[in-house]
Amino acid sequence: MRDDAFRAYFERHHASLSRLAYLMTGESQVADDLAADALTEVWRHWDRVDAADDPVAYGHGIVMNLSRQWVRRRGRERLLSFGSLRRGRDTDVPAVLDVRGALRRLPHRRRACVVLRYAFDLPEREVAAILGISVGAVKSATSRGARQLAELLGDHVRIDGWEAAR
Repeated sequence: MRDDAFRAYFERHHASLSRLAYLMTGESQVADDLAADALTEVWRHWDRVDAADDPVAYGHGIVMNLSRQWVRRRGRERLLSFGSLRRGRDTDVPAVLDVRGALRRLPHRRRACVVLRYAFDLPEREVAAILGISVGAVKSATSRGARQLAELLGDHVRIDGWEAAR
């Protein structure tokens, strides 16, 4: 019975977990690995997941934590790799940023809120539960993240009914 329940969870939610990890990291291979790691954790804690009010949110929360750890680890690796190299003021900056690149520039919480709210169309209350923050913090981070995306992406951006023009 436990195996069947987990198998059903896996089949229904693997793609969603992988897509969430991809949107948080921007790396498809990493996303697949993080989704697999998250599903391993779901299996290890299946009794808790199965008893949770929202088992899907439980899995999304694991992916968010794993993604945050991966982003932090990658940032530390970059700092160690480049050492004291600094970018010059005359560095060529691309004229147009794609959404993935812009998402990577958002602080983790803002990125998480924007992705969960707009890409996954989750209600604020569910985003709050996944991230372990208040609904007010979700509203604030989502608003600031959407505004920052608008600034990063250029002159005119429309995000799910919210428009920003520069």
